[in-house]
Amino acid sequence: MTNRAVLTGVGVVAPTGIGTVPYWRSTLGGRSGLRRLVRPDATRSPIRVAGEVTGFEPAEWMTNKLRVQTDRWSWFAMAAAEMALADAALNPAEQLPFQLSVVTAGGSGGNEFGQKEEQALWAEHPSKVSAYQSIAWFYAASTGQLSIRHNLTGGCGVVSADGAGGLDALKQAWRLLRRGSKAVLVGGTEAPLSPFALTCQSTLHTVYRGQDPGRAYLPFSPDAAGFVPGEGGALMVLEERSHAALRGARIYAELLGHAATHDAHHHTDPAPDGVQLANAITAALDRAGRDPDDVDVVFADGAGDPAGDAAEAAALRKVFGPRLGELPVSVPKSAVGRLTSGAGALDVAAAALALRSGVVPPTAGGDADASRERYGIRLVTRRTRPERLRTALVVARGTGGFNSAVVLGAFV
Repeated sequence: MTNRAVLTGVGVVAPTGIGTVPYWRSTLGGRSGLRRLVRPDATRSPIRVAGEVTGFEPAEWMTNKLRVQTDRWSWFAMAAAEMALADAALNPAEQLPFQLSVVTAGGSGGNEFGQKEEQALWAEHPSKVSAYQSIAWFYAASTGQLSIRHNLTGGCGVVSADGAGGLDALKQAWRLLRRGSKAVLVGGTEAPLSPFALTCQSTLHTVYRGQDPGRAYLPFSPDAAGFVPGEGGALMVLEERSHAALRGARIYAELLGHAATHDAHHHTDPAPDGVQLANAITAALDRAGRDPDDVDVVFADGAGDPAGDAAEAAALRKVFGPRLGELPVSVPKSAVGRLTSGAGALDVAAAALALRSGVVPPTAGGDADASRERYGIRLVTRRTRPERLRTALVVARGTGGFNSAVVLGAFV
């Protein structure tokens, strides 16, 4: 069986747009979705700026009965999945169920649903706790709901690696294709903006605590003051190449390689030398059959804090050497925030869209001159159409030392 896997469908729910077209239009335009939190229950949070999804109507994507049984992060997943399947023109009802699989990345789970039920437990009575608490908060809930909703009865799983999870889920999906699945619904979404989730994130010293969205989340900038939380993510259809060809499916990009490592350094901070991140990138390129000189663009993790940015820059220098100063580097998540497990998935979607359109999106709020001077990085700050755009590297890290890298290729 061929090992070739291709992306044939993309669905996006993001602070800058619901749907692939609105998201990509906003991303290319450098428009930011970061804003002061408008949630009335977040007024006491030390985090005041976030990437909040607005204009999302659950009723457009599910019945009211299902809505009250699930959390906001699963709503995003169900909406993104519907869009991805429609975009791929893949109707699960027309496929053999055992050949269809689903893998999602999840980290914080249904924290808003869980917080509400815990409040009911402590403030009222155990009888007031919803029976759906046990399935709505669990970090595998979205995988389960998608499997049931679309009759995906092949392999089902969830990956938990914080911001690196979306990339790691792609590798698991690839494994399922090698074991006989024909298509896998894969990606990640999160909704970590409830009071409980914000409180947890506020314990990290790397979170932005200011109140100015225009000065928030500035990756690879000397003015970087921390990351900004966000919600949303992306689901994609990863398909075995011959199956996609048989259907006449449109192909965004080909998944060429993946690798993951762990820093084993600190429970929150990345290793400052970037060695394990560099190892992940090198291994992903090797498995893709590509050299560093073949890479045309890097979609960086972009921590947005000085230590995290320095560690990633060190890793990129180890891999690309002097060429790093000429290699386009983009951080589209600076416009939406770090979506925890949704972050890597959304970056892969952006990379696939870039390869198909031949355009590299800008880093919202980026400073090209300062990034070059401080880190030796050519940060893309306005939409760019390179002479060659065939291979994209996507880099992701998760809190606690997770490193992941994916290599995508323009489909030929």
